[in-house]
Amino acid sequence: MFAGSCIGVMLLVICLEALRRASSEYDAYIMRAHMKNANSAPTAASLLQDASDDPSKTPSTQSTTSLLQPQTFTPNLFQQLVRAFLHMAQFAVAYIVMLLAMYFNGYLIICIFIGAFIGAFIFSWHSMALP
Repeated sequence: MFAGSCIGVMLLVICLEALRRASSEYDAYIMRAHMKNANSAPTAASLLQDASDDPSKTPSTQSTTSLLQPQTFTPNLFQQLVRAFLHMAQFAVAYIVMLLAMYFNGYLIICIFIGAFIGAFIFSWHSMALP
């Protein structure tokens, strides 16, 4: 039974790493979806190009200035619910892992470390941007 507990602890920590990756992937997904929708909107350069081609088509000052300002993104209600659920699950699993470490059982603590290693090895394997 103790070996099963050790394996379970490792799997729990691996699940924690999976939740962390899922959270960051979901944030990237909703940002890509937002950028895709934003790219379909007219840009300031296209508005200015249209205005230079035809002086009667002058862009409004408000639309040009809003397109030149830094863009921000706020998730909709469903997206924020999913983000909050992922955070709650991540928090709960991390708290359970912390409680398991509070047993001060060396074998369980070593299993936590092994699970963190395996989880990071599996779920942090992605492309990284070069500076």
